[in-house]
Amino acid sequence: MGNFKKVLVSSLVLLGLMAGVTALSAVAAEPLKVKSETDIAGDIGILQGEGNGLTAEYLNKPTIRLQAAVMSLRLKGLEAEALAFTGTTSFKDASGVSKENQAILGYLKAHPDLGWQGTGDDKFEPLAGITAQQYYKVLLESLGYTQGTDFEYANVFTFAGKNGLSKIANVKQFKNLHIATATIEALKVPIKGTAKTLGADLTDKGKISAAKLEVLANAELSLKQSDTLGSYLTDSKGMTLYYFTKDAADVNSCVGQCLTNWPIFNGNNFTVPAEFSAADFKVFVRADGKEQLTYKGWPLYYFVKDQKAGDTTGDNVGKVWFVIKPSNGGVALGTKTDLGNYLTDANGMALYYYDKDTKGVSNCSGKCLEKWPLFYAPNIAPPTEVNSADFGTLIRADGKMQTTYKGFPLYYWVDDKKMGDTLGQDVGKVWYVIDPAKFSGTKAANTSVKTSKSDALGTYLVDQNGMALYLFTKDKADPNSCVGQCLVNWPIFYDANLTVSTDLTSSDFGTLTRNDGTKQSTYKGWPLYYWIKDHNPGDTTGQNVGKVWFVLDPAQTTAR
Repeated sequence: MGNFKKVLVSSLVLLGLMAGVTALSAVAAEPLKVKSETDIAGDIGILQGEGNGLTAEYLNKPTIRLQAAVMSLRLKGLEAEALAFTGTTSFKDASGVSKENQAILGYLKAHPDLGWQGTGDDKFEPLAGITAQQYYKVLLESLGYTQGTDFEYANVFTFAGKNGLSKIANVKQFKNLHIATATIEALKVPIKGTAKTLGADLTDKGKISAAKLEVLANAELSLKQSDTLGSYLTDSKGMTLYYFTKDAADVNSCVGQCLTNWPIFNGNNFTVPAEFSAADFKVFVRADGKEQLTYKGWPLYYFVKDQKAGDTTGDNVGKVWFVIKPSNGGVALGTKTDLGNYLTDANGMALYYYDKDTKGVSNCSGKCLEKWPLFYAPNIAPPTEVNSADFGTLIRADGKMQTTYKGFPLYYWVDDKKMGDTLGQDVGKVWYVIDPAKFSGTKAANTSVKTSKSDALGTYLVDQNGMALYLFTKDKADPNSCVGQCLVNWPIFYDANLTVSTDLTSSDFGTLTRNDGTKQSTYKGWPLYYWIKDHNPGDTTGQNVGKVWFVLDPAQTTAR
């Protein structure tokens, strides 16, 4: 009987523990609540986008004067009144916008007290870009301050900073996403001479519901700016967040003393900067049962030696710890014992180079690209000690863009399915990951003339930098047919010490001495030219110009 009681008690204790675990699991299962500033701006109707809404394309467009004017009306609760305006007097250039926007310009013309008198000569220049300084002026006026009385335009940033507006002060190119950041910042600021915030004022006017503004009370992750690091992510107190390159292989790579030095970051119900997507933030449960916030799959950490807001002493520690940049800067670093550091995209997916590529030329096309999809990121802000100047863009003959590293195209491998996969390493003895500290180029000879490929044009000749070479069909009758302005548009190609790739025949190349004494390289007797409008490796905009200019396919080009 005594044994039965012990078993019964043990069972009850076990059940209690299980109930506790269940309760903890229920807490852990609470959905992560994250919104970006652009999400909030869209929810409350401050930012509305165009066509497909607040797309990445829209958010990254430069903001124009017309948009800034609409925002000023929206923040003063006057947008509907402006849209209904029927006056006939407006700015001289109002006809260049839609009828809806013409009404807005007419309204602004009729109400000069709103501060939109135009840019001179009775023009508004609605499509001209604006600066962060100009937008902060708009917001200050929305808060009841007057230029010339409360502040001067020259000290907008200083005055704005004293009144709680500073987040976009360092922005060089003002984009639509910055409207979200600055406007949400302004909604929390009191109107001049009152304790009422701009958001509360718009609520009182019935322009924004109070419920939609509750999110403004949430904690915020923020972007800090550094001359050396650029933009990087911090928590709501300004403490820097980091990622660990070894987590690419195993998200539990940091254990024991590592976690003492690099405490994990976790949180819920917070706002992230406009440059970030809320969907990129997740929570994972570590092997020790603790929850940790991730960004694009990378677990986030603090560094124990960072003592105050803005400290970044953890960046590049051991060459494996780095700050978090918007969209992870387009690229990141992973680390494996057998590979060392290697380039990845922002999500930790490995990037590869093709050892048969030459600088500025991709020799992977068609079926090859089905297995080795190209990688492209429009903005690269790499980890410390990876030089941003080493990244470029190749415009392929089919018009697609591909990011290059030190001039060499970057690819994914189709069988890599998750962060940390490097299954493409050493495939065919020609595909490899890139250690930025060691990579200097491929084994393929960078000859004067080589071939490139595209789905649209097949194989064609390019120079050592990947710039397309052309023939002029009128040269069939006279190799000096291109003269004067023609040579300005179609500069000649010449290399005194011409070398060719192994898939070409050296004897097919020669030298022409033109009538003016200038020398020009030839292929099968055809003089070779560039096209002035080709600006990047992979450009072939000269193809079929005037139906007399063409790239040269070695297999199709006949002797002149």
